[in-house]
Amino acid sequence: MFAKRTQEVEPFLAMEVMERGMAMARAGTPIVQLGVGEPNFDAPPAAVQAAVDSLVSGETHYTDSRGLFVLREAIAQDCEKRRGVAVDPDRVVVTSGTSPAILLCLNLLVDPGDEVILATPHYPCYPNMIAACGGKTVLVPTGPDDGFVMDVTKVRAAITPRTRAIFLASPANPTGAVQPKEVVEELSSLGIPILSDEIYGGLTYDGAHVTSPMGLTDHCYLLDGFSKRYAMTGFRLGYLIAPEVAMRPLQSLMQSFFISTSQFVQQAGIAALAHGAAQVEHMRQQYAIRRRILVDGLRDMGLSIPIDPPGAFYALVDMRHFERDSLTLSFDILDKAHVATGPGRDFGEAAEGFIRFSFATSREDIEEGLRRLARALPEL
Repeated sequence: MFAKRTQEVEPFLAMEVMERGMAMARAGTPIVQLGVGEPNFDAPPAAVQAAVDSLVSGETHYTDSRGLFVLREAIAQDCEKRRGVAVDPDRVVVTSGTSPAILLCLNLLVDPGDEVILATPHYPCYPNMIAACGGKTVLVPTGPDDGFVMDVTKVRAAITPRTRAIFLASPANPTGAVQPKEVVEELSSLGIPILSDEIYGGLTYDGAHVTSPMGLTDHCYLLDGFSKRYAMTGFRLGYLIAPEVAMRPLQSLMQSFFISTSQFVQQAGIAALAHGAAQVEHMRQQYAIRRRILVDGLRDMGLSIPIDPPGAFYALVDMRHFERDSLTLSFDILDKAHVATGPGRDFGEAAEGFIRFSFATSREDIEEGLRRLARALPEL
């Protein structure tokens, strides 16, 4: 018998569609992948070279469980530069991607039966990680008409004696929503620990500004990494900045769960922070162009995108007039248009009937995907 909590971990449906598309491609049917958030850019050359040099020089051993001090120092400096908040490097834990950082926080804060408040639509893995720790997800709906802004009144109403944390993702997956400063300030004033996922920080458009709760509350657990901003998904490098009081138990959890993050990958992170800024800005500008092509192309087909997504690299498109569930619709689009998308059901009931499109892929793929979808729409 498997543990009961494993039954609460749902499949990642965007991956299911992607993987069926990959199987179709192996069988000879070219598939355009517009469903997953995989940057099609290369990692910064300095980061690649740093990883190679580190391997060649024999840096293949354990490090401090919290990460190399020089990387933690660089992360603290980057935090001050981008967020205007000075942090001690000893409040940083380097992890193998941002997901382990989330798991560290949830294991620190959540006992079986405890609650975590989460705005929805949401990243599919959040509830799964909460469930794996024995916790319960309490959903607070947001909607497209106001840009998926969190309603703090609803958040307050969701707080109970068992509330242990509030998840905040800004910019958010799958909506691209950026939470207004006043919303972040109100959430920070509630006295509840905030898990602030800022993995898409820096990827904003039309002057959108991201406000971090870091510096607004002593109970902020900042989650970030190199995957999205630096196109380093395969490096698996993330980090956590936590309150000083939490560092000792987090260190113990890191030692027991993961020991340490790969040393040569950490060297790549140091190089990315030192030399990757120009490439990050280039990617952001290219994403802005791709966003315009994707959003305008979908709207030209009569599909509804209430607002231009101000951050990340996704557009959540209202497809409810097709009168079928989003997973079936995603597979229909894959079969008839040969375009892989992200079914809205993946992101919670609030996104059922919607489809997520990613503009992280190349401009050529986006344009080809739009042509295929336009041809297939009458049949769909």
